[in-house]
Amino acid sequence: MAKVDQMNNRLTPAAIESIIQSGEGYNAEFKVRVPNKLKELSEEICAFANAAGGILLIGVNDDNEIYGSEIDNGKRSAIQNSLNEINPHIPTTLYPVEVDGKTVWVIEVNSGSQKPYVLSGAIYVRQGPNTQKLTTVEQMRDFFQQSDRIYFDEAPCQDFKPSEGIDQKWFEEFRLQSGLSKTITQEQIIQNLKLVLADDNMKNGGVLFFGSSPEQFIETAVIRCIAFEGINKTQIIDDKVFGGPLIKQYEKAMQWLKSKLDIRYEIEGSGPRKEVWEIPETALKETIINALSHRDYYDKGAKTTVELFDDRVEVSNPGGLTSAISLADFGTKSHSRNPLIFGLFVRIRMVEQVGSGIGRIKDQMKAAKLPEPLFKTEGMFTVVLQRPEKSSGKSSGKSSGKDAHENWSILKEQLINKAPSKIGKSSLRILEMVYHNRYVTIPEMAKSIDITERAIEKNIQKLKEQDLITRKEGERAGYWELITDKE
Repeated sequence: MAKVDQMNNRLTPAAIESIIQSGEGYNAEFKVRVPNKLKELSEEICAFANAAGGILLIGVNDDNEIYGSEIDNGKRSAIQNSLNEINPHIPTTLYPVEVDGKTVWVIEVNSGSQKPYVLSGAIYVRQGPNTQKLTTVEQMRDFFQQSDRIYFDEAPCQDFKPSEGIDQKWFEEFRLQSGLSKTITQEQIIQNLKLVLADDNMKNGGVLFFGSSPEQFIETAVIRCIAFEGINKTQIIDDKVFGGPLIKQYEKAMQWLKSKLDIRYEIEGSGPRKEVWEIPETALKETIINALSHRDYYDKGAKTTVELFDDRVEVSNPGGLTSAISLADFGTKSHSRNPLIFGLFVRIRMVEQVGSGIGRIKDQMKAAKLPEPLFKTEGMFTVVLQRPEKSSGKSSGKSSGKDAHENWSILKEQLINKAPSKIGKSSLRILEMVYHNRYVTIPEMAKSIDITERAIEKNIQKLKEQDLITRKEGERAGYWELITDKE
């Protein structure tokens, strides 16, 4: 690969530029200069060795700009002596690379085979783009447990072939959202993010985050959304299982909730209308992303679930709190079972670098004048978000009863009278389904009406030509809207 100078096994200037463009993260740390306390460098290297390995660049600032740095022999010797204080000894190399006429110093370290690595009696680990010092017995116990099993997202997925299995559209979207240059090849990004092992097998974390169908390789890598009638798990009225990359699972779960919950619109001045969810959208987002990031993927007996009742929403994922987080620390500290996945979500700003998500969920519920969320941390980790009382009875997300029937009958006559030509039976059924659930999908329409999806698409196209229906806010995450004379 072009990444390494094969003559001396060092990173090339092009590889350094690629890493800089990718930015800091779980496997990369930048320093604009050698810190006064050399121990800071040793802490970062110790953390990389206890995780998946990494690269520390000296002469690059936090804004991914190359400043260059001069390190004389005396300082170089002092850095090496500081690194030698890590126990067991970690083979590291400190060397300069000329990049755009400036000198960048590189320290590389691989994931260690003799974990834990200790510096001055302390264990350091990576959490997202940060280095964390383990200070409690519980944190250290959790580290030993995870080291023994190997972080699931760091383990190889031997049957996955990146050339065939990566969701290319999402990968390019990730590139855009994380600010990566179009000049960096996909292979370089995969290498920079350390998504592959030395034997070129993709790590589970890379498959979960970028694979088009990770559930083909990791059976429970899906999110299940279930709506119940009433407040008990007696009668299921809707049950969907969503696969694909983790970000798509999140988007599909949010879209499913949006089709079920009450949403009102606020218009301020001449600006665009603002959606206001009955349960704050941000609280739901934080809860679902947290579940996907921190679930125990070693647990093959359970799935991540979103359960909707008349009075509440419950989001659950296998695995309670890690032993590194005590109940006293809950909501203020973050420790992920899947640091690689967590770091990727950080890059696209879906999670914060520290454990502030729980606090935001609480703040959002308080601002909406809803009860404080309930957190269950034993076995399954569950977040319970209460719905407003006025929403009770709407867990299906559909209009129901006599009023809904009468309202549809009135609207149907308006649409029939408006149409420039006759509306067929299938088209009328489509309009009725959209009236009751504007997030209904084409496959759901086809199954309900018992015709092909192609036939549904033809009917929808005709309805669009008749100016009776439109699609709002995009094909993937949008919704249908009926067009009446009142609009």
